[in-house]
Amino acid sequence: MSDTGEVHLHFLDYWRVVKNRWGIITLTFLLVVITAYITATFLPKEYFSRVRIEVKGDDYGMTVFTNEKIRDATDSRFAATQFQIIQSKEIIYPVIDELKLIDKWSMDGPKLPKEQVHFRVQKMMDLKDVRGTNLIDIGFWSGDPQEAANIANTIAVQYRKRRIEDQNQIVSQGLAELKEEVDKQRLKVEQAQELVTKIRERDHLTDTGPDNSESLDLLETKSVLVSEQSVEDAHQNMEALKNQLEQLTKMNQQQFVGSLTLFNVDDPTVRKVLPLYQDAVAEEARLINSGLGENHPKIKSLRAQKEVWTQQLSEQVGSLRKSLESRLKLAELTYKTRQDNLDDIKKKHEAAKNLSTDYVVAKADWLQQKKILENAQNRYEMQKIENRMTFTPAKIWEKAEPAIVPGRPNIPIFMSIATLVGLIWGIGLAFFLEYLDTSVKTMADVEKFIGVSVLAVVPKISGLLHKIEGRSPDMETYRTLRTNIEFHKSNPSANTIAIISGGPGEGKSTTLGNLAYICATAGSNVLIVDGDLRRPSQHKCFDVENNIGLVDYIHGEAELENIIQPTAIPNISIITSGPVVHDPVAVLNSPRMAELIAKTKAHFDLVLIDSPPVLGLSDGTVLSSLCDITLMVVQHRRFPRSSLLRVKQAIMNVGGNLVGVVLNKVDTRDDANYYYYTSYYDYYTDRGRGPDPAKRAEAQQAEL
Repeated sequence: MSDTGEVHLHFLDYWRVVKNRWGIITLTFLLVVITAYITATFLPKEYFSRVRIEVKGDDYGMTVFTNEKIRDATDSRFAATQFQIIQSKEIIYPVIDELKLIDKWSMDGPKLPKEQVHFRVQKMMDLKDVRGTNLIDIGFWSGDPQEAANIANTIAVQYRKRRIEDQNQIVSQGLAELKEEVDKQRLKVEQAQELVTKIRERDHLTDTGPDNSESLDLLETKSVLVSEQSVEDAHQNMEALKNQLEQLTKMNQQQFVGSLTLFNVDDPTVRKVLPLYQDAVAEEARLINSGLGENHPKIKSLRAQKEVWTQQLSEQVGSLRKSLESRLKLAELTYKTRQDNLDDIKKKHEAAKNLSTDYVVAKADWLQQKKILENAQNRYEMQKIENRMTFTPAKIWEKAEPAIVPGRPNIPIFMSIATLVGLIWGIGLAFFLEYLDTSVKTMADVEKFIGVSVLAVVPKISGLLHKIEGRSPDMETYRTLRTNIEFHKSNPSANTIAIISGGPGEGKSTTLGNLAYICATAGSNVLIVDGDLRRPSQHKCFDVENNIGLVDYIHGEAELENIIQPTAIPNISIITSGPVVHDPVAVLNSPRMAELIAKTKAHFDLVLIDSPPVLGLSDGTVLSSLCDITLMVVQHRRFPRSSLLRVKQAIMNVGGNLVGVVLNKVDTRDDANYYYYTSYYDYYTDRGRGPDPAKRAEAQQAEL
């Protein structure tokens, strides 16, 4: 919570500075704004015209084996590069010549150098890129709207013309380089083809497909593959027959009959008898399951029939075995023949392959070079077709037109900036002056730099209390002062008080009169001594004559009882200053002055002595040395702290007893720090117990 309070206090301090220095802030603000307006009014009017063009990347040449030839126009460096090109002499010089800017801008004086005109054009140009696009805005400022539009359009035309010329040059050079590459490749193909022909004739090779990289050994390879497949088929057939013959050999007659379907026997007798046999087996099983015995006639008849069918099928087993054996021998012979044939083919293929190694390498190189040549020719033909299509590296989309209203100075923006600058300068100047101001601003300043306590805070509008009808809120201030003085006395019998100030006009005389009035209304018998022999004022405050006074007593021309005058206020008496003297210090420093203070101290409850300012005069320090205590009046925000410190030091040097400070003429409307010390003003004025303080102060000042 403490941290938050501290931040809030700092903000209030800043606001206090702004309120106190509001006059200088307003003056600075008005000066800046008025100066800006006058400047903007008399500045020469300039018109702005803009031409918008689309830019594309350059074609950096043509290559045979890649299509990467266009620079990406979205490159961050591309737009910056084009800006420099547009401002270059190669673009601007033709514009200067075409529009005759040298003659036009030279007027009747000597001709300007072209380089100087170029520099002037550069300063008047405004180049921008449209974010996220390939568009560039070429703007130009001029006092003549038509001239601005003409120069902007001419610059765009010259830039586009130069880009097209450069592009055509690049394309022509690229085509020439591409044609040269094609011719070189054609020569390589011819040389490779001659080498292939020479090797084929040398080795007496027959190539059925001269344009096919696989034609040389295609026939031999196919023969080997066909033979290998034939051998594999013969081997599988032989193994299948062996497996069937082995199974047939291992089976008995009954098993074979039951497995005839597995051998795929295609015989009319088998096809006819086998179903009958299978039906008899099924019927026999059914009859036995139905309860018929082994000797039942049906069972015997059925088994006899089975024997006949079994005999017929067994006869076919022998025929089948012989057939399988014959087929197996034939399959083995076929496999051996095909295997021998495959071995012969492989030997011939290997011999042909070893014989044509040089030919294969040469032919592969020739075919590769031929393929490269075809690609190069296709690329060359394609590029010629593309070149027939117009490629525009720069295109004008919006031409510049003469502006209707001037673009510079922009009065609204100019004045907005001036308003902001004026406000910043005003506030900055206020804080700078506040930094330079070393006067007393707060009670903390008094306690920190002067080293004494603040006994009371008197508002700026405070006047003489005894001239106010009714109750006044200022009374509370002086009651506080009276109470604090009592508490700060080191000796209860100390009743002589010198009221001093650093300089004139700080309000010490008014403070003395009001303090006397408050003490008198509390029942104290008060004597006021006007010790300011240079500019006396107490007789005016209390409306008494100044015909006889302190000077007369010091010179021995009057007795004490003769110079003490009563006032219209009960319990208040006054000793006026008397006639003017040439040496006030000698008068105040005389033994008669010390005698007067001693006598009055014994006869009055309180003796208040008004003294001259201490800075530059020694009168006040003399009176401080003679009195029991000294009260210093300090005007708020007037004298530097160092001056007030010298006042304190002067009092201390003569042995004075400075008990405290009255902070006078505090503007509580601007200094919120003192609100709580003067909050009773609202209490009094709201209930109508006193007149308006401001009007009261004005009336008293007019009176004095």
